[in-house]
Parts: sequence; C-alpha cells; structure tokens
Amino acid sequence: MTENSIGDLLKVAADHAVPVVRAIPEDRLTAPTPCADYDVKALVNHLHQVVVQFQALAAKQDSEFGETPDFVAEGPDWRDRFADEAGKLVAAWSAPGADEGTTGAMGMPATTVGSMALLDLTVHAWDLSRATGQEFEAAPESSGVVAALRESVAGLAPTARKMGVFGEPVAVPEGAGELERLLAETGRDPHWTPRTPQTPQTPQTPSVP
Repeated sequence: MTENSIGDLLKVAADHAVPVVRAIPEDRLTAPTPCADYDVKALVNHLHQVVVQFQALAAKQDSEFGETPDFVAEGPDWRDRFADEAGKLVAAWSAPGADEGTTGAMGMPATTVGSMALLDLTVHAWDLSRATGQEFEAAPESSGVVAALRESVAGLAPTARKMGVFGEPVAVPEGAGELERLLAETGRDPHWTPRTPQTPQTPQTPSVP
C-alpha cells in the first residue's frame, strides 16, 4: 500500500464514485454493465451493500453478505443514501485502529480488507460510468489510489481468479494508463461499451466477511 491510510484513499475514491451514482438516470437502471451478471440497478445495490457492510468490518464487527437488499427500490432518494453511506465508510476506515490487526470471519489483515472496499468503490464506479454513458474521472495518480489498488490486486489475483471474482487479465496496449492496467488486471476490458460482448465471469468483491 502507499503511505496514505485506507481512510485517506477511500475519501478520494468516494469523491469520484458518488458523482457517478448521483448521475445515474432512472431509464438506465436496466442497462448492462461490464459485470456480465449485473445490470445497473443490481450493481448499484451490490456497491451499496459493500459500503454498508465494510463499515462493520472496519469496526472489527460481523458483516452480512448474504442476500443483497434492493436499496434502489427503497425510495427515490437512493442516490443520497448511497452518498451518506459512502461518507460513513470513509469515516469508519479513518477511525483509529481501523486498518490495524485483522477483521472478518476469515481473519484477514485489516489493510487487505480495506483495500477490497477501495477496489469496489473505484472499479464499480467505473463500471457504472461506462454503463450509463458517463465520463469517469479517475483519482489522480498523486492520490495513490490506483497505485495502491494495483499492488493489492497483484496479491489478491491468484485466489480471486480461482474463486471467479476476477476474470483472466486482459491485454492492454503499450502506453496504457494506470487505471486501464488496473481494470485489465481484474479481467475488464478498459474500452468496454454496452455493445461489447461480455464474458460469463463477473468480477465482484471477494467473500471476506
């Protein structure tokens, strides 16, 4: 990881993810996403569940990744509620001791678990932007977010691919940017559009709770 704390990195990622979610139009909720098993609504619900449950993990509490609630169906303010929960996620991982020791039922290092939340917040924000025709403003290289994620993905990838969490890496051209390389390492086509053929594999959060 970089010298920045998980909380600092999540703050940057949330600042780039929340505007994407806020800008999702209602008429795009059934649109396909780069995650083949998720349409936009399902992916929003998945990401919302992540930002809620990883708050508990930051506090070394139990989390529940069973059935995904339908947050979008709970009311028209679902975008605001997502923004609120993203803020709580940042606060949870910024609390003293959040990134120390272990957390989750598997007893994984807290820094690794926190980086999983960071990965979802970054990569799924890109997924949603691509699915809804938005330009994704990636975290600047100076923030350390993408560098930290590439380091984390390198360690997680062998197990994640066996579990079907990541797809096989996608080739990128010489000179590809850091975000493109990160996306490719998770099995995504950095140039995906809604017309791009999808593979049956669906990258999503490793089951750590």
